[in-house]
Parts: sequence; C-alpha cells; structure tokens
Amino acid sequence: MYIFPRKVNALTIALACFCSSAYSAEIYNKAGNKLDLYGKIDALHQLSDNKSVDGDSTYVRLGFRGETQINDGLTGYGQWESQYNGNQAEGSSSSAAVTRVAFAGLSSSKYGSVDYGRNYGVVYDIAAWTDALPEFGGDAYGIDNFMFKRTGNLLTYRNNTLVDGLRVVLQYQGENGGAGETNNSREALKQNGEGYGASLIQEWDNGVSVGAAFSSSNRTQGQNNMTYGHGDRADVYRAGLKYDANQIYLAGTFTDSRNATIFGSSSKEVYGFANHAQIMEFTAKYVFNNGIVPVVSYLQTKGKDIEGYGEQDLLKYLAVGANYYFNKNMSTAVMYKFNFLNDNDFTTRSGINTDDVLALDLVYQF
Repeated sequence: MYIFPRKVNALTIALACFCSSAYSAEIYNKAGNKLDLYGKIDALHQLSDNKSVDGDSTYVRLGFRGETQINDGLTGYGQWESQYNGNQAEGSSSSAAVTRVAFAGLSSSKYGSVDYGRNYGVVYDIAAWTDALPEFGGDAYGIDNFMFKRTGNLLTYRNNTLVDGLRVVLQYQGENGGAGETNNSREALKQNGEGYGASLIQEWDNGVSVGAAFSSSNRTQGQNNMTYGHGDRADVYRAGLKYDANQIYLAGTFTDSRNATIFGSSSKEVYGFANHAQIMEFTAKYVFNNGIVPVVSYLQTKGKDIEGYGEQDLLKYLAVGANYYFNKNMSTAVMYKFNFLNDNDFTTRSGINTDDVLALDLVYQF
C-alpha cells in the first residue's frame, strides 16, 4: 500500500505491472508538499470462443497520490485512481470512468497510519501475493465484495514500527447498500453490513514473507433474500507464504470463506454466494536480466453446500505466459489461460466461463 511500500528491487519493479502506482511522475515537491501523477494504458486483446470475453479489452488507468508534512512527526496523505474503458463507443455508459481507490489519511512515523475511503480490503494484503499476473488472476475475490478486494467505507490502521519486518493492519467497514443506508443503494451481490478485519505479515531480509488475514461482516437482508447463499455473517480466513529474492518470485495462498464468495452473473438464473468456499492460488515468476519474465499460476475456487448443486468448482485454471520489459515504462505480455471447467448445468445456468483465453497486450505506464 501507499504508506508502507515494499522493498524496491529488480523483481519488485517487474511485478509492478499490475499496479500502476509503482511508476509515477513527480509534478510537485516543495515546502513539505508532494504530488505524484501515475497512469497506465493497456492495449489489450483477448481471443476466446466465449464471446463475452473475446475481443478488444483496452483500458486506461489514471491516478495521483500526494502528501503534506504537517509537523516533524505527522504527515497527511491521499490517493485517487480511476479506470476508463477504451473498447466502447463514445458516450457509452460502459466507457465511463470508475473509481478504483479514493482515500485520505494521517501517518505518524511512530504510531503508524490511519485512513478512510475507498481502498483495498484487509484480506487483499495476502491475496495480492498471488494476484501478480500481467493478465488474469484475482478472479476469486470480487470487487465491492465485503473486504476481499477494492471496496468502500473502509477505515484502516496500519503499523510497521512494532517489530522489525512486522506489518499489522486493523480495518473496519461500514454498511454499504443495506437497509440502513439511504444514499448508497446497490445490487445485493455488492452490498455489505458492518464488518471488521485484520492482517499480520512478517517479512525477513532473505525474501521470505508469511502472513494471515481475516474479515467478518454482517450480511444484508437483500443478500439473504437471494436463492443462493444464506447466513448472518460473511467470514473469510486467508494465509499465505511468499519468496521474493534472487530474481525468483514464488507465492501461495489459501482461503476459507463462509457466505462470502460470489459465483455466477446476476444476469443469469443461478448466482449468489457459496455457503462455504475454499480458494487456492499459486504463482511463480523468474526475472531474466534481458527483461523477459516468464510466469505460471494455478487458481482454483471450490464452492461447497450450494443449494441444489452441492460441491462445484467455481474457478479452475492454469495461466502461463511472459512479460517483456523494453524499459521501465514500456512492456508487452502474452498469457494463455487453460480453463479446466466443463460445460454442465451449473456453469451454463450461472454464466461461468469454461473456455480457454489467450491475452495479448502492450502497456505504457508512467
């Protein structure tokens, strides 16, 4: 995250393709005030038998992050990031900007930082380790889905000053779109009640990191009125192990969730939450000195206790490919997704993709 950046090395720079804020252009730095602008243009094309996936997927991301020195021990900061789809007709609602993050906070060199706004949920502190592909990855979490990934109404406290290499995060999320909110209506899949979470990560100088995270949230009445997925609370537990050194990157994560993992599309007959789900992800990379970064990743989400369907694979694929970095601002990638799901009554009625996908892109970022 912004306040506590990871150690910078060649591999970290290469892995930063998925996070545009790793590159930035300083546009102002004077009298304790600093403002950086960053952006990414991803000219992306996907090839697949699935027509909802096949075709142009070009997008642009733009953001800024700033800080101001309040006194010797206190700094104010803020960050905003938005995405624009470039594959839609002008004036289309699908091409309109969406806000990815927007938050502000205060940071103390002694006591840590606290911020509020739209940010990454605490479970993603661990999930980010395997969500490190040029394309694909991160499918299991869902946007605006409790504290899995990016979501709103988050109050976050971070501290890395207690023990060397130890990162502690505490997070609270207010209600979004439930019966108690009148200015934030949204579909049931993207609602949440009040919740809280925490993560604990220990990093060592040899490149090894180990971490765990959890979140627990109230579910809304709208969610429990759905056909699939019931329960008073949505609970998520995640653990991970990572090695990042000597041009090698290896990471594995495992998640157990209750009434929290989404499946299917709301435009289909079968969609909702798995009463119980388990998520496994493994990612490996190697950085060659000539700028080539091959990558392989395996992802599987198994839904259990789904009404009328029992146990089903919600996601299961192997992604292989490579990045090539012309320099720090320009790169290209090819990724192939071997989809191990089969067409059946469940995948057809829920709209879950069962086809392979080939992704080709050319990226400029600053």
